[in-house]
Amino acid sequence: MDVNMVIFDLDGTLIDTIGDLSAAVENALSRGGFPGHTVDEYRNMVGHGIRNLVTRALPEGSPEEVIDITLERFVEYYTAHIDVLSRPYPGIPELLKKLSSDGFSLAVASNKFQAGTETLIRRFFSDIPFVKILGNAPGLPLKPDPEVIRLAIAAGLDSAGLEAARPDPASLRFAPYPGKWSSESTLPPQTAGSPPDRGRVHPRALRLRSGTAAAEYGRWPVAQPVNAVMVGDSGTDIKTARNAGIPAIAVSWGFRPRTDLEIADAIADTPEQLNDLIRIFTGKN
Repeated sequence: MDVNMVIFDLDGTLIDTIGDLSAAVENALSRGGFPGHTVDEYRNMVGHGIRNLVTRALPEGSPEEVIDITLERFVEYYTAHIDVLSRPYPGIPELLKKLSSDGFSLAVASNKFQAGTETLIRRFFSDIPFVKILGNAPGLPLKPDPEVIRLAIAAGLDSAGLEAARPDPASLRFAPYPGKWSSESTLPPQTAGSPPDRGRVHPRALRLRSGTAAAEYGRWPVAQPVNAVMVGDSGTDIKTARNAGIPAIAVSWGFRPRTDLEIADAIADTPEQLNDLIRIFTGKN
């Protein structure tokens, strides 16, 4: 039984949150007497956790106590105004419903603080059965650390009623990664043999399995076949996928310029294109 899984970033991918994020930082900076920034400037600051966001917004070299106070003010304001301006991108709710109804396991992996991540998911996607919602929580490293991918995949397996057994490493099967996807690309058949370079696995051939051998090659240890793909709007999301050994699809409607996304395996310009790419990279039509 294959598990087909899509792991989504949140801010800039599922929801346009830049208005509420920038307003909250501006409020915190103003209360401290610090100069503010434009919304476009904030687009390049977000995505690395709220402490990093506040640190970048403050004057360079600000002491830790100033960062702490400003962060506290940010959280206070943002928690109370988290969904004033934020809205799902057009077509995203419909895409999530379609993927879910077609049997995909869906998860969220965000660097937004956990409570904020859960609040936005409940507010805008309460009818979507995400198997895991991962934000910035104590003990969980931020992306691009691939731990969030491992946890999401484990949740997908659990949801499917599968357990993480330890197969014989000799049974692991990998295929060469052909490079970026294009409309002319063909998907090679899965082949047995020596693993390719670290993290380079073709999406359709990807089979993540448990055991020391899989971990050594940069693929996260799970038992049954998993076709997983990461969807995000930044280089951080792409690097997270790379570190976990899964494909990365970038969306162009988010916070980063397209030039930052060219290292992804593919770029989607519309939710319709994203739907098609997800099915190509997981091999599920």
